[in-house]
Amino acid sequence: MPVIVYGMIICGIIIMITNIIRFFHFIRGSQDVFSAGNSRDNIWENIAFALLIFFLVGYILIALMGKPDLMVGGVLFGGSIFVAIVLTLMIRLIVTVKKNAIDIANTIIGVVDARDPNLRGHSRYVQNVTMALYDQLDAADKEGLNRVSLEFGALMHDVGKLGIPEEILNKPGPLTKDEWLIMRNHPKLSRQILEPLISLREILPWIEYHHERINGEGYYGVKGEDIPFAAKVIAVADTYSAITMRRSYKAPKTHEEAIEIMKKVAGTQLDEKLVEVFLEIPREKLQACVPEGVEV
Repeated sequence: MPVIVYGMIICGIIIMITNIIRFFHFIRGSQDVFSAGNSRDNIWENIAFALLIFFLVGYILIALMGKPDLMVGGVLFGGSIFVAIVLTLMIRLIVTVKKNAIDIANTIIGVVDARDPNLRGHSRYVQNVTMALYDQLDAADKEGLNRVSLEFGALMHDVGKLGIPEEILNKPGPLTKDEWLIMRNHPKLSRQILEPLISLREILPWIEYHHERINGEGYYGVKGEDIPFAAKVIAVADTYSAITMRRSYKAPKTHEEAIEIMKKVAGTQLDEKLVEVFLEIPREKLQACVPEGVEV
């Protein structure tokens, strides 16, 4: 009998350690736009984490110092299994929520692309290039920049073009001054569209300022360090996509031509350090960023 009892407790200890590790990774992964909660949620997460450790210590003390019987062993083993099941269901729920949110985002971007033939695939192209650039960043630059949030911000950076008249979006030639002023408003429209979604507020400045220039000559006159770092990352990806994609009013430029253009605008339009990092990305990796159906 003692062998069975201690066997159940030891199994319970192993399962509880696994639960703590899984919950720790769950908390760390819950900082993106889809799953991040408010400060009150963070407090509850910390309390739950502390309780899991408390229970684990209790399991160990009972195993070392107590005289557990079959009932105690069964309760401890069953408790660890119950926590594992609840944790699994919670993680699956978050994964489902994220998947549904991404599906909705892709549907919205599909609507944006459908309104303007020049944009077909552009948002996904920018998203892919943004993540290639993110992967190339050093650990210090990645600090505080959530990967999932950046990926979603890059995907949604042009959602404000839903508010731009189609005759401007689809104009084959150069825009007039008045038309250009309307077009330049699309980042603010993006913010207005997404602002009601509280969980997305972290990425709103990234989207609103992705057309700002280091020298302050962007859409809204924001410059230098006042531009969010994530917006600078998206701007580099957006520029590369714009140069290399075919548009109704221009032929696409080659990778080499795009690199030369980006070198010339580094430090004035684009962040110089980020351009240097971008140049380190293998050409093959950038070519793999092109969505199916996009002509470059």
